[in-house]
Amino acid sequence: MKQHFSAILFDLDGTLVNTAPDLAYALNTLLKEEGMAALPYQDIRPAASHGSAALLKLGFNIDSQHKDYSDLQQRFLQIYQDNIARETHLFDGMDEVLSALEQANITWGIITNKPAFLTEPLCDALDLSRRAACIVSADTTPFPKPHPAPMLYACEVINLHAEQCVYIGDAARDIEAGKSVNMTTVAALYGYLSENDNADDWHADFSIEHPSDILEWI
Repeated sequence: MKQHFSAILFDLDGTLVNTAPDLAYALNTLLKEEGMAALPYQDIRPAASHGSAALLKLGFNIDSQHKDYSDLQQRFLQIYQDNIARETHLFDGMDEVLSALEQANITWGIITNKPAFLTEPLCDALDLSRRAACIVSADTTPFPKPHPAPMLYACEVINLHAEQCVYIGDAARDIEAGKSVNMTTVAALYGYLSENDNADDWHADFSIEHPSDILEWI
């Protein structure tokens, strides 16, 4: 595949970076503040790619229509923001992948549904901001993934056509977004998939079991 692409673009949570430990910490801290029992990490991990709504649904069984939702979401986000790089780290092998891309002069960037006020400090803390050719957050464009807008914006920033790009993600919306603009799509099976997720249903062009699988393309 190496002759067919000029850039690799990554989803953030569950693909490039393992953020689940700090998201779990924030949710369990909030649960304890509300007098509730903490949840096991393995129960929280599959929800980590899907934002505060999914995590609050898991922890409190409420949605955005609930009278307490806004206050709980605000408090959750504050706890998370205050602990955003407490245990978060690149997935095992991913730093070697990024270094190999850089050495081969292959552009790489990030397209995430995380809002910028969380994406930017996280990427700063992990020293990704200076390395990534683009960082597109949920609110960088009017619509988040699976809408094509973030994908097309990233292409503008890196000055490449979508057909020249590979997009790697761990959720159905990632593959849908990539396909919507004719990027080559890759399902990250090491990410935050739940037992109900069947990546075959996403119809990605490729799948990987470990970040180091990417090295085979470089």
